[in-house]
Amino acid sequence: MHNESQRPPDRIDQNILNILQKDGRISNVKLAQTINLSPTPCLERVRRLEKDGYIKGYVALLDPELLGAALVSFIEVSLDRTTISALETFRTEIRKMEEVQECHMVAGGFDYLIKVRTRDMIHYRKFLGEKLSSLSHISSTHTYMVMEEVKATSAIAIPDNQDP
Repeated sequence: MHNESQRPPDRIDQNILNILQKDGRISNVKLAQTINLSPTPCLERVRRLEKDGYIKGYVALLDPELLGAALVSFIEVSLDRTTISALETFRTEIRKMEEVQECHMVAGGFDYLIKVRTRDMIHYRKFLGEKLSSLSHISSTHTYMVMEEVKATSAIAIPDNQDP
């Protein structure tokens, strides 16, 4: 993804990235004022950060309770085999499931950890029984229901490239 002409973000770029993570709709003029830069070079930096792949896109963060997706669960998934074909089949099918917000292949006692958002327990049971358990190669699942969301963020801690 990184190209030869790409340079690591300097302190100004890091400030831009931190600000945009908090408010992706900030105007270029306001962003430029905040980082003490004039608008044109500020916009050039943002465009370069986009082009170099540091900024993958812009999204609206929605309220899951208002949209009927308040119940969060994490599900450990074990496959009956971890052949290339079985793994690819699982990845292809799990990407189609709208309830799945995240899916990670992990090392350890199971194969995948998925984060699921559903309306309520009835919706969750339907998801588990009709969708997830219908996938081939699943040998077992174990669910953890979230009782309280203590911290949830999409922000990434940006390392300071100026530090030794």
